[in-house]
Amino acid sequence: MFEIIPFDYHTSRSSYDPFRHFEEMERQMFSNPVSNFRADVLTNGDSFVIEAELPGFKKEDINLDIEDDILTIKATRQNEESDEDSKRKFIRRERFYGSYTRSFDVSNIDTSAITAEYNDGILTLVLPKKAPEKPKTRHLDIL
Repeated sequence: MFEIIPFDYHTSRSSYDPFRHFEEMERQMFSNPVSNFRADVLTNGDSFVIEAELPGFKKEDINLDIEDDILTIKATRQNEESDEDSKRKFIRRERFYGSYTRSFDVSNIDTSAITAEYNDGILTLVLPKKAPEKPKTRHLDIL
């Protein structure tokens, strides 16, 4: 089968590894490098900001859910094969179709005030921190 190999000075016939294809097959079968997306978490003093990379998604494909102080970001990309795609003969397909999921602990966050914005493949969430609770004080009578 035709294979596109990046040019490398260290690649030569003398460094042929007969097990390279088996290792590649194992890596493809047992690892899923695109199951998660990259996210940065920043602090602004009174809030946290999560910036998540979700390139190529539509805003409608992204779901944000909060359950039991866990914020879950889920993005789903459907495989949309057209008649034109069935006529094309791919040598290799690397674009991922499926779902990405990440979860974040939001136990110290005011979940009713979270805002979300999606622009140019970056999902930005602003998570305001809860105001610190003052300990309740009470007076004790001495008997």
